[in-house]
Amino acid sequence: MHILITGGTGFIGQAFINTYQADYDFTVLTRDISNAKNIFSHISTDNIRFISQLIELPSAIHIDAVINLAGSPIMDKMWSVKHKHILESSRWEITQDLVDLISTKTITPEVFISGSAIGAYGRQGAQVIDEKHTEHHPEYASHLCEHWEEIARIACPLTRTVIIRTGIVLGKNKGALQKMELPFKLGLGGPIGKGEQYMSWIHIDDMVAAINYVIQNKSISGTFNFTSPNPVTNREFSNKLAACFGKKARFTTPALFLRLLLGERADLIIYGQRVLPTRLLDVGFTFHFDTLDQALSAIYTS
Repeated sequence: MHILITGGTGFIGQAFINTYQADYDFTVLTRDISNAKNIFSHISTDNIRFISQLIELPSAIHIDAVINLAGSPIMDKMWSVKHKHILESSRWEITQDLVDLISTKTITPEVFISGSAIGAYGRQGAQVIDEKHTEHHPEYASHLCEHWEEIARIACPLTRTVIIRTGIVLGKNKGALQKMELPFKLGLGGPIGKGEQYMSWIHIDDMVAAINYVIQNKSISGTFNFTSPNPVTNREFSNKLAACFGKKARFTTPALFLRLLLGERADLIIYGQRVLPTRLLDVGFTFHFDTLDQALSAIYTS
């Protein structure tokens, strides 16, 4: 099976390719081929190739699956008008280009898996929500994800299409933990505001296993939450993360300070969603890391 993957040099993309390098052949769409070759230098060139534009796709290669994970990191810079355009174009334009290739039958994948995020729901408080929840709070992250999904769904009549709404992905030395763990290591970490907002997370191993499960199970289509079955409050997350370093989560970061520091991006941290992966569970996917204790233990004791 040959997989075309965008965002292949990102946290999730790298993990998927490294996990399944012996099972699939990959074509990675990347802006920096030299960097990508360096990242995947341990993989045989017979199993992986790199292109910088979709028009470089060799016509002799049949694409069996597309995994679309491309998107500029959402938390790295202030959401100025200019940067919002970058966030949008890096998601919307590549997704439209892929849909166009499928529409014209330039590629005929058996499955089109396109990324999104639980930010599509917007802030939801402590309400338990799953894929049936259609009332999305109107805010920028929701708008960004909803339009991303709308473009991807154009492919639905043409091929099996799966939208994955990803939560906070946890893994060693990468992703969300890499950005948040330093103050906890120093004993300076703690909850944001009252810490009552929910954090819907997923271990990186479950993340890539779920993507593979979607590829392998041909009856699966539609929208899926990629989060663990047990979301936790920010306070509980903070306490458990601090305990990994033998510390206490004593320090609270005021929401106002976070707003001054991060601007509009702070909404992603101050507010949350209590998201359940109902559809993943219904189709028979088994999580290896059901609880945060299991996930953090695997990350910090391995």
